[in-house]
Amino acid sequence: MEWFEALALLIGSIMVLMAVGMPVALAFLAANILGAWVFMGGERGVVALLNNGWGSLSKFALVPIPLFLLMGEIFFHTGLGGRMFSAIDRLLGRLPGRLSYVTVLGGTGFSTLSGSSMGSTALLGSLMVPEMTRRGYKKHMSIGPILGTGGLAIIIPPSALAVLLATLAQIDVGALLIAGIIPGLILAAFYIGTIFLQTRLDPEAAPPYEVENQTIAEKIGLLLRDVIPMIGLMVVIVVMMINGIVTPSEAAAFGALGVLVLAIVYRCLSWAALKASIRGALRVTLMAYLIVFGSATFSQLLAFSGASRGLITWATGFELDPIYMLVVMFCVLLVLGMFMEQISMMLLTVPIFFPLALSLGFDPIWFGLIMLLALEISFTTPPFGLLLFVMKGVAPSDTTMREIYLSAIPFILCSLLVVVLLVLFPPIALWLPGLG
Repeated sequence: MEWFEALALLIGSIMVLMAVGMPVALAFLAANILGAWVFMGGERGVVALLNNGWGSLSKFALVPIPLFLLMGEIFFHTGLGGRMFSAIDRLLGRLPGRLSYVTVLGGTGFSTLSGSSMGSTALLGSLMVPEMTRRGYKKHMSIGPILGTGGLAIIIPPSALAVLLATLAQIDVGALLIAGIIPGLILAAFYIGTIFLQTRLDPEAAPPYEVENQTIAEKIGLLLRDVIPMIGLMVVIVVMMINGIVTPSEAAAFGALGVLVLAIVYRCLSWAALKASIRGALRVTLMAYLIVFGSATFSQLLAFSGASRGLITWATGFELDPIYMLVVMFCVLLVLGMFMEQISMMLLTVPIFFPLALSLGFDPIWFGLIMLLALEISFTTPPFGLLLFVMKGVAPSDTTMREIYLSAIPFILCSLLVVVLLVLFPPIALWLPGLG
């Protein structure tokens, strides 16, 4: 069977199963079983595929997810997160769509801590979507900023995926992490600009509501009481990770412990809140890990059948100018990102793409950041981006996948604009690493 026939069989089976209403994780699993039966020799192939799939759940990059989810659930169920986001909301005054801005501002800060897009999306989805829904926000104003901001965890340090990419590509880990700072902040600014345009074009998308005027003293009090302790915890852990004092997994454990201590200090920790936090973290973790399991086994089938390598070889087999080759590689990553989880994508493409990029004269740090942005975009690329289904798991039950897809598109365009800026002005990525 030719590679494109294998690709059509695997992808087509998933789309058919999803079209008849099967949950995405089960659709992946069913398609994987079918593919293993066809390409790997029947029952033995199915058993081998499932056994190999468990290895995808033991990767170090996934370890912080449950701990950061627990941290986010404790923030939510004890009311600490509500206090912080409410304080930021009050500090912003009567700014239209301010809860969407709060999502970007608070989410960017949390992304620097977590390094986990799924964890960030799960936290913001469980914390902010119910509140914005209660305030009458349209779904694209609540879901879109969360999907975009969750992806910032990939490029704003510390990023577990950036560390893994640098390790696989054998480039400077610190330089790649530092290179993501300015593009990450630019991307956050583009998100804010997108929200501003959405509220100007459709004021009813984020209905205004009254908020008390705050004096300077009251604003300082809000900062000291409800914002700085929460942000301070994040900053301390980020500094510890940047200086190599703790690993991301240890940082996640310290973060969960720090939130518990803050909840005790603020006298808002209860057994009910703790049980609800553990239950919520477990539910989303199981959902996220099941999706990763299905995606990882699917990527193995793509590799075993020759579909993924055939796609990459076909796309990179043309004699094109370097800039066009960059576009081809970027598009290949976007296509693969619709159906594969990001770690598998890196394991598959880095050994091929980085030697090619070096032969074309690209700076490895710059190209690494381009790859990270492609991974960030693919996280929210319809129809199978992982963050889309994490959001589906934490969004209100009446939220459809179509609404989630449409909400993600403006923020995908923002990321693409950052990629264009990096291509036109490489110093955006290379200036900070060059100072070291």
